[in-house]
Amino acid sequence: MGKDVIIACDFADGRTCLEFLDKFTEEKPFVKIGMELFYAEGPNIVREIKARGHRIFLDLKLHDIPNTVKKSMAVLSGLGADIVNLHAAGTKAMMEAALEGLTRPDGTRPLLIAVTQLTSTSEERMRSELLINAPLDETVLHYARNAKAAGLDGVVCSPLESGKVHEACGEGFLTVTPGIRFADGDKGDQVRVTTPADAKAIGSDYIVVGRPITAAADPVAAYRRCVAEFVG
Repeated sequence: MGKDVIIACDFADGRTCLEFLDKFTEEKPFVKIGMELFYAEGPNIVREIKARGHRIFLDLKLHDIPNTVKKSMAVLSGLGADIVNLHAAGTKAMMEAALEGLTRPDGTRPLLIAVTQLTSTSEERMRSELLINAPLDETVLHYARNAKAAGLDGVVCSPLESGKVHEACGEGFLTVTPGIRFADGDKGDQVRVTTPADAKAIGSDYIVVGRPITAAADPVAAYRRCVAEFVG
């Protein structure tokens, strides 16, 4: 897969999301459906957006006992998403179970990636609140190696860490990176952020971009700017 921009469609309801996607008359952007939209509309919103011709990253970040995650992934596998994810903190056993549940009877499955540390998490919070005393970069790489060992296709990480993940896990191991802001934009609640151009230089495979596109005065122009800076 080549580099691509994924739009985070973090909308409160399906109508707003579909009206947003209607703005794109020439492109069919790769979109992320997260908890807010999925919990509001249920699985049918995934099917509807897929039927419109969009690729979908279903961002639900599963984290539970292995058997529960396995059964849940079996359900999600039937929705047509192209990428699904879980939390790497759930251990290799959970990730292996997820992969088993996600794989369809014919052997096909969506890509499965693991969240390492959220881009809103700082090293200080990781130490003081999560009692993880290893450096942030080291923790991310450890989680990435666990994900690869479990058979996953890649990880969600900060763009600042994507190059190191490729060094540790290989160029074919995907890095999907939120925390993207234009150089002249607002960071919002993200801590570890960079620009589309810098993410490209560091080695991200996919960037996930929300408010810089969805809250822009001209979302299509903002999307095209992201593609120009990241894909070239």
